[in-house]
Amino acid sequence: MTVLQARDRKDLTGQETRNIRLNGFVPGVLYGNKIESQPVSVESVAFLKTMREVGQNGLFDLELENGKKHHVMVQEVQVDPLKNHYTHIDFFEVNMKEKRDANVPVHLEGEAPGASEGGIVNHLLYEITVHCLPADIPESITVDISSLNVGDTLSISEMRSTVSVDIVNEDDEAIVTVQAPTVTEDPDETEEDGTTALGVEATEEREDDDKDRPGRVE
Repeated sequence: MTVLQARDRKDLTGQETRNIRLNGFVPGVLYGNKIESQPVSVESVAFLKTMREVGQNGLFDLELENGKKHHVMVQEVQVDPLKNHYTHIDFFEVNMKEKRDANVPVHLEGEAPGASEGGIVNHLLYEITVHCLPADIPESITVDISSLNVGDTLSISEMRSTVSVDIVNEDDEAIVTVQAPTVTEDPDETEEDGTTALGVEATEEREDDDKDRPGRVE
């Protein structure tokens, strides 16, 4: 199992937390149902490599300075929206024999026939919540849209038989739909057509007036 090294954090002041980040580490906390919360920090680059290796819901060992390892998964990550780097990580120690909920990303696969007809593929649900043992949490759930025509919708109820774990979401939740194309009138064309019609009508009126005008010879 992948191992991520962690350091203890004893000084929890704001200044020390800033120093941790300046030195290339990310402050965090280790907690669980059977352990007390413990402030830790991990190297930012090492954490990024771990996430790339195990995935969003992946399991790995968090090894503390005393050599003790904890089977954990990342419960929450906070990111600085301006600098785009990690600011805090929650590591949750999991019980491998106890089922839990996890949000799994949804990936669309295939080409919807409705899209080639001008329809718009609208991806509505980007994560599906599953309930299973930690080791059984899928890295992602793939949704095949190759049979969707214009007006079709694929819901949670149609996915249950394709996934080996229990899905928590309601059956009627829509994952993806193919909407009919929206037809809009071109204002330039409308204006042009209107002007032409008015012009023809005005011309006809003038011709009628000329016929009735005195002195006109046919």
